[in-house]
Amino acid sequence: MLRRLRETGPGLLVPLAWTVVAGAHLGAVSTHALFVAHVVMAALLVGFAVTGRAEMREGVLRTWWSIVAVGVVATALGVAGFRLDADPLLALALYAWMVLPAGGLLRTGVAVAADSPGGRSVTPASIPYLGGGAVCALGTAVYAAAPVAPVSSLLGLALVGAGQTVGILDAVVRY
Repeated sequence: MLRRLRETGPGLLVPLAWTVVAGAHLGAVSTHALFVAHVVMAALLVGFAVTGRAEMREGVLRTWWSIVAVGVVATALGVAGFRLDADPLLALALYAWMVLPAGGLLRTGVAVAADSPGGRSVTPASIPYLGGGAVCALGTAVYAAAPVAPVSSLLGLALVGAGQTVGILDAVVRY
């Protein structure tokens, strides 16, 4: 059961997490709720990293294990940011969870394409990862530009969430 939860849980948790972040930006989610979510997420990530380590030693899975491990640190910094009322730590945690998966999705897309017959640069199987990573990266840029450009931080969050969700749902369904 633990293995199945590790394999399918992220497909539900990723879109849920970005929905909560958007809710916080809209004022519908309290700071305390975000703090609790960070504590729970840190615990889940540690559990995932520990229980998945043996299976995630090579190739793209190693990339994702590294993202989870760095994500533990980023999430812990977010927890500290809430406790210390330190906006730079909160921003670091948020941007880490935008950028790390974007890179992982792009790396996955390249690896999936390279493993295809003929090692093409883009294949139908690589599109959810390459596209998801590109949309996630675009969302990060839109979010970062929100204070100085006529774009919404919510649009950036929606793009990040959509890009990550496409990639994780494809992984859950396909593998």
